[in-house]
Amino acid sequence: MSTYTEDKRKVTTRRLLEMKQRGEKISMLTAYDYSMAKLIDEAGMDVILVGDSASNVMAGNVTTLPMTLDQMIYHGKSVVRGVNRALVVVDMPFGTYQGNSKEALASAIRIMKETHADCVKLEGGAEVRESIERILCAGIPVMGHLGLTPQSINKFGSYTVRAREEAEANKLIEDARLLQQIGCFAIVLEKIPATLAAKVAQELTIPIIGIGAGGGVDGQVLVMHDMLGINKGFSPRFLRRYADLGTIITDAVAKYIEDVKTSDFPNEKEQY
Repeated sequence: MSTYTEDKRKVTTRRLLEMKQRGEKISMLTAYDYSMAKLIDEAGMDVILVGDSASNVMAGNVTTLPMTLDQMIYHGKSVVRGVNRALVVVDMPFGTYQGNSKEALASAIRIMKETHADCVKLEGGAEVRESIERILCAGIPVMGHLGLTPQSINKFGSYTVRAREEAEANKLIEDARLLQQIGCFAIVLEKIPATLAAKVAQELTIPIIGIGAGGGVDGQVLVMHDMLGINKGFSPRFLRRYADLGTIITDAVAKYIEDVKTSDFPNEKEQY
């Protein structure tokens, strides 16, 4: 059991800011269903992200783009039911906020009302400013997301490290400043140079959560299926596997099959 579970108070956006101010790192992990969310929350996780990565690890899609608002709400509801302490963030899926701020607000309101989550996350900087501002005006907390933004993968053409060039790095810094200025409570930086991420974290007063962005930020996030070894087809440099559940599950299922085939299961003690 984690040693970081003594503080049982509900994690809020304000508490994340306080954690940054006192230099305490923020832990964040994805979850998509009740059972796993309950386990993750009980371990002492600070933030649980109901990520649109469900499109990949739960639905088997190649990108996050096919995820719908209804699907995200379903996963969000399931996660919230299993959580007592962690801050629950729900990703706004592709097509629910880009280009139409009224639709963005309607989508965010549905997420909050139907899932009972704490806040939403969306990708982009200046391009989605109007949508973010409209959502914030409704009293809904927003977490930003810059760097590699998977919903824009068709524009990028690959999942390579972003903001290596000076122009893109400068735009990222400008976007991060903008997101803080208009009221985002935190920002995820994905797959950018560690020095750039550290610079953003030092300059901004809001928490900066990294994924493939080095250790100079205020917290870290990973996809649960990746760090637990359930998804073995994804092995970027930034990923640390904390378990090999893929092998454990496969071996357990194979043993079950064997026991059924040989009539070893159920035995006399396992029947009425």
